[in-house]
Amino acid sequence: MNTNNNNQDLLINPQQTQIPQPDPYSHLPHPVQPGPSPHPQPQTRRPRGFAATAAAAASADNTPAVSSPNASGKGKREREKEKERTKLRERHRRAITSRMLTGLRQYGNFPLPARADMNDVLAALAREAGWTVETDGTTYRQSPPPSHTGSFGARPVESPLLKNCAVKECQPSVLRIDESLSPGSLDSMVISERENSRNEKYTSTSPINSVIECLDADQLIQDVHSGMHQNDFTENSYVPVYVMLAQNGFINNCCQLIDPQGVRQELSHMKSLDVDGVVVECWWGVVEAWSPQKYVWSGYRELFNIIQEFKLKLQVVMAFHEYGGTDSGDVLISLPQWVLEIGKDNQDIFFTDREGRRNTECLSWGIDKERVLKGRTGIEVYFDFMRSFRTEFNDLFTEGLITAIEIGLGPSGELKYPSFSERIGWRYPGIGEFQCYDKYSQQNLRKAAKLRGHSFWARGPDNAGQYNSRPHETGFFCERGDYDSYFGRFFLHWYSQSLIDHADNVLSLASFAFEDTKIIIKVPAVYWWYRTASHAAELTAGYYNPTNQDGYSPVFEVLKKHSVIMKFVCSGLQVSGFENDEALVDPEGLSWQVLNSAWDRGLTVAGVNMLACYDREGYRRVVEMAKPRNDPDHHHFSFFVYQQPSALAQGTICFPELDFFIKCMHGEITGDLVS
Repeated sequence: MNTNNNNQDLLINPQQTQIPQPDPYSHLPHPVQPGPSPHPQPQTRRPRGFAATAAAAASADNTPAVSSPNASGKGKREREKEKERTKLRERHRRAITSRMLTGLRQYGNFPLPARADMNDVLAALAREAGWTVETDGTTYRQSPPPSHTGSFGARPVESPLLKNCAVKECQPSVLRIDESLSPGSLDSMVISERENSRNEKYTSTSPINSVIECLDADQLIQDVHSGMHQNDFTENSYVPVYVMLAQNGFINNCCQLIDPQGVRQELSHMKSLDVDGVVVECWWGVVEAWSPQKYVWSGYRELFNIIQEFKLKLQVVMAFHEYGGTDSGDVLISLPQWVLEIGKDNQDIFFTDREGRRNTECLSWGIDKERVLKGRTGIEVYFDFMRSFRTEFNDLFTEGLITAIEIGLGPSGELKYPSFSERIGWRYPGIGEFQCYDKYSQQNLRKAAKLRGHSFWARGPDNAGQYNSRPHETGFFCERGDYDSYFGRFFLHWYSQSLIDHADNVLSLASFAFEDTKIIIKVPAVYWWYRTASHAAELTAGYYNPTNQDGYSPVFEVLKKHSVIMKFVCSGLQVSGFENDEALVDPEGLSWQVLNSAWDRGLTVAGVNMLACYDREGYRRVVEMAKPRNDPDHHHFSFFVYQQPSALAQGTICFPELDFFIKCMHGEITGDLVS
């Protein structure tokens, strides 16, 4: 940023007042004045900012030893101060850019990339105005056939974007300065305005350019936004809706269906809401509870037969995590008992934090290829379970009842580390802790550090705070913290790569077990601290996604490799002003990054709500996320899964609101969801 501003200073009108330059011979004992030059030197403006600091430093370097010994130290301090000022200006510029992009995406529905810059914004505005913008930046308007052109070879100005300006005389452009802009931004605006004034003689001959200059940014965005509603894709797309069957004791720990009548009543409510299907979780801790490779599917067989009676589609989740906690009532589903017995003697099969606390929600990814589970590795245990399910219910696959399989890859079935465990003490919006201190993960870290040539990097960060810390309270996640140091970048890359490798290993076997069946992976929405530089909560969850890094692209490349469906957790909840200030949340910004990154890579995308009861406004936000308005590529969710906090039959769900939501997802209602 600052370098560009200094280069632009050279374009200032040479008629400006000349500023005397320091005498380069003043340090000599007997000053020698150079004679007059036969050719007058062009007047230049005195360098400012970092250029001035650099010039002063260069002068100090050329000064003999008789000069002040503090000169070099003073120059260094000035350079450091200027660097800090440059960083502040850059952060300010990024904040302004972020707000602009958020507004264009949320209210203008512009298809901007996840890591868009101002060039993307200008290109999007130009394309909406009817211009052609090539990849190298060349911008022009396509000319229609000669019979439709005017005297200047350009088509008449009849676009609704320009009709407000076509009949009025263009006024000179006015430079409007925002007092909140940084000095560097002001310099750029002044230089650009002068450049525009010098180039008027080249642009004033075209009526199209003259009309375009009449449009200020506000008018252009307003007209583009109003014209976009002519192609509202939300109104005609159909997004199937599945409902998650609530875990309220239908199947006990012996894999027996204990309430068939309750299941039928629940499915009757779903059928009355015109849902497309049901999602059922098959728990590893229930099916293979007591002995390795002894699978009991009887309860699920009865459940699936009842679902088949109601002619509903079925998605099944391979749940390799435990279920239970503060929001699960009396239901508790642990990992298989034989696994917990192994864990008593070898606690390193579980994820471990820096203080040695074990998390039994799921198995550590460090044992994916370690034969510590009765002679089997972690991924072999998962594969045997999936293969047994595919063999047991082959008839339901053949009949088309089971349409997709979701693979659980972490806590809550999501692809993430268990960094936010309420059982251990985490509370929102804490940053969480790294989960890589079991001996198997540490062995992998030592191998990676040795391969990198820095064996002393085989450790986790010692200044990353606690579960409930804030980023600014830590030395690792704070502004200019160690997360962006050489060690920090190495560690975070290894940490996130372990997540990616786990997904790759399990999906390779899942694709083999469920050949010709759609496979689904659930990706979390870690949106708190998203508006900080480090994105601390995402880092501890395993997504290396600070402001200068795209942490979702490498993950989605692996998902694309295995042709799986990415199911994203949609918040849909209204963020309060307190949350904005306290946790610097940005669920909309995160959603745009994740969804656009997935769609850019050709992934099929689905959605699932967080486990909360929404009002109509919350449903409206989910619909807008599932079916973006006026997406030129017509992107939308392939399906949506509604998680209910309790059984529908209990009457805690507002049926009119849920029915309205389902009709909107089906495209049956096109009105505004807000009453």
